[in-house]
Amino acid sequence: MELRDFFSTYPRVAVAFSGGVDSAYLLYSAKQYAKEVQAYYVKSAFQPQFELEDALRFAGELGVEMEILQLDILSDERISSNPHNRCYYCKKRILSAVRSQAEADGFSVLLDGTNASDDINDRPGVKALHELSVLSPLRLCGLTKAEIRQRSNEAGLFTWNKPSYSCLSTRIPTGEQITEEKLIATETAENYLFSLGFSNFRIRLFGNAARIQVPEVQLEKIIENRESIIGFLKQYYSDVLLDLEVRE
Repeated sequence: MELRDFFSTYPRVAVAFSGGVDSAYLLYSAKQYAKEVQAYYVKSAFQPQFELEDALRFAGELGVEMEILQLDILSDERISSNPHNRCYYCKKRILSAVRSQAEADGFSVLLDGTNASDDINDRPGVKALHELSVLSPLRLCGLTKAEIRQRSNEAGLFTWNKPSYSCLSTRIPTGEQITEEKLIATETAENYLFSLGFSNFRIRLFGNAARIQVPEVQLEKIIENRESIIGFLKQYYSDVLLDLEVRE
């Protein structure tokens, strides 16, 4: 099945839009082929500000209306306590909020950007998709992450080479309480590394220390900026560590 065929079957759709590569291409395709599309972005403490800004820019360039839904995700102890299946509870809260608003706006079909490369057996949030009857057109049409990036590039979408960026809560070890303070420290620290030109990295909480993970090609750049990185990050962490098991 092609995306054109999917949107012929489902001409009026709501899209749970994150601003990432996959949901951006999904929204672009919906704009092309669907008769009516509405985007919904859920803003919580887990999403950094730049993701919202990217989402607003993308929706604006497409000419698609995007509604921002505010969600107090940390008020749910099943999520903030950070169990091994946190993603399931989080995804269900987010998609429930989107479905509720979408249905109020007259949209009965809700879509998300899960693709054919995603291992559904290793993604607790997929259970929430099934429970809430959320459709994943990219997966249904067999589109892999590589194909989505290629098509996005051909379409001139600025998201085509955007690095994957998991939510801020993934920087906190499973079982450790997630707090707003920890999330703000993570976002601030990662924004600083972004400002230095780093990409596709993570700053993970390790006790009270920051554990930096970068691709191998950026190790030298970390050393070159060592003093400034330590000086900035120690405003928020007791120690600054470099993980030699580099990110792929």
